[in-house]
Order: sequence, then C-alpha cells, then structure tokens
Amino acid sequence: MSLVTTYLCLAGAILTEVIATTALAASEGFSKPLPTIISVVCFVAAFWLLSFPLRTMPTGIVYAVWSGLGIVLITAVAWVWAKQVLDLPALIGMTLITAGVIVINVFSKSEGTGALGMSADSQEQTCSAAKSTSAKCQ
Repeated sequence: MSLVTTYLCLAGAILTEVIATTALAASEGFSKPLPTIISVVCFVAAFWLLSFPLRTMPTGIVYAVWSGLGIVLITAVAWVWAKQVLDLPALIGMTLITAGVIVINVFSKSEGTGALGMSADSQEQTCSAAKSTSAKCQ
C-alpha cells in the first residue's frame, strides 16, 4: 500500500467517524432509525478504513492522528451545524491538538518512523507481503 493510499484511508476513517458521531447525536439515543443506521454503518466503515494504516504505521501515530483530527472536526461540525459555541480556551485547545498532530506527522521519529510516520521496515514488510500475494510493489 502506498503512502498516499495509507493517508487516504486514514482520512476516510476520520471523515466516516465524524459522520458517524454526528449521526449518533442526531439519533437521540437510537430512537430515530435513519441516523442510527447511518451511525452504525459509518462506524463500521471508519474502523475498516482505520485497519489499513495500522498495517504500515505505528498504532500510536495512527491513533493520535485519527483521534486528534476527529476531535477537531467533530467540534467544528457541532459549532457550524448545531450552533454550539466555543469559548477561547476551547479554541486554544483545538489549535494545540491540531499542532500536535502536525508535529507527530512531520517531526516524530517514534518507533522507527521517519517523516509522515512510515518506517522503512514497514514499507519493506508491505512490499514483502505484496510480493507473496503476486502483487507488484512500488
């Protein structure tokens, strides 16, 4: 799986989790069928999409990006859609979460990762797995 595909899957996981959480709030305790169905389907899709970056990236990095950006996006959706007002400390907190995600992805070398959180070992393991299933490795 290429780095671009990995990050697209992670972005998809984040977006489907945001949709699922928004629908969960609209389901009013699972009493409304359509938002309930949307929530369940999107949570399943979010976890399925999240499984792909976990194949090649450290779990901590994937979870930090997924949860951090998910928190910020859910808060933004609630601010725009439900008119939930954010005060200055909340805005500062969201800025710090976003900054943390950026720092992790650009500068972190944790668990043998380089820039963008993918190690050479992970790339090599992915290529070996691809070759063993007769797929081409880039």
